[in-house]
Amino acid sequence: MNAHTKALDGEEPKREDAEAAIALLRRWAERAEEEDRAALATALAAIRPDAAAYPALRRQYPEEFDANQAYRAGLPDLQNGPASLIRGARQEIQHVGISNFRLPIRFHTRDGGDLTLETSVTGTVSLDAETKGINMSRIMRTFYQHAEETFSFEVIERAVEAYKADLGSFDARIQMRFSFPMKVQSLRSGLWGYQYYDMTMEFVEQDGVQRKFMHLDYVYSSTCPCSLELSEHARQTRGQLATPHSQRSVARISLEVLPGEILWFEDLVEMCRRAVPTETQVMVKREDEQAFAELNAANPIFVEDAARLFCEHLIGDPRIGDFRVIASHQESLHSHDAVSILTEGDTFAQPSHDPKLFATLFHVG
Repeated sequence: MNAHTKALDGEEPKREDAEAAIALLRRWAERAEEEDRAALATALAAIRPDAAAYPALRRQYPEEFDANQAYRAGLPDLQNGPASLIRGARQEIQHVGISNFRLPIRFHTRDGGDLTLETSVTGTVSLDAETKGINMSRIMRTFYQHAEETFSFEVIERAVEAYKADLGSFDARIQMRFSFPMKVQSLRSGLWGYQYYDMTMEFVEQDGVQRKFMHLDYVYSSTCPCSLELSEHARQTRGQLATPHSQRSVARISLEVLPGEILWFEDLVEMCRRAVPTETQVMVKREDEQAFAELNAANPIFVEDAARLFCEHLIGDPRIGDFRVIASHQESLHSHDAVSILTEGDTFAQPSHDPKLFATLFHVG
């Protein structure tokens, strides 16, 4: 680009000369590549003698400013820039998006009703090796278009299709995490209260294949069978009062939901209760506390037992495909936890796990 002004002839440049140069630069920038514009902007920023000084900018918020369509069209958008702006290796990214944006979502319940629950949403898409990035806000905007519907896997599927098309991606995923309430009756007193279950719905489309998953954290009490026998031995042989150790425990159930009959949230919770009936209690009077002690004594389990008991009830259900059970018994005897992982099928089998995986299986009442 060549621009000749009076300054080249030795004359002192005037304000109108500078304005003409700026107008010429603007016309050039309309056709220039992004990297050329960026380089010129850096050069222009350095031409002021006081470039290092703090700029004299307006400090009042422009309440009346109108960001009209023309103005918005001129805003820089580095995420949609050319591949030349990519930093690092030009490698495909399997997951990129946003995590933990929250909004109230309506869910169907098994009895035909609806529940509105605060829901944490994670939405990601794949990014090919030659694309700089994505506009993260588009995931939120697309999801909000479906937020007034009562959510099911079918609604999630429509949301995934919408933001996959909007972002030009080939794979997409949504996770919706919430706390699901269910009424629970006390063991003997007849009282009842709400138990809350950490649950997640997950929809994945990868290589054109769509899959649905469900995750549940189930909290229960585990009484050590060995400690129970030792305590009874002390009572019988020496008349010594002793108590077996038991502790709050957490099982994280992850499973693929197969097409066909609906697997309700309530169904999965009740399946866990049948497998390990020593679920922690909500409302308790003295007769309930005694009953809970008896229930634990009737169902002592090691962490290995817990994994296999959950497996026994999951493996025969035609609505459930591959699954994984992670159990953590947070020992009252030891200063460490007892843990186990059991997987069925290839989906959740993996040679390596997040080093902090078991630390996330911690329930705060």
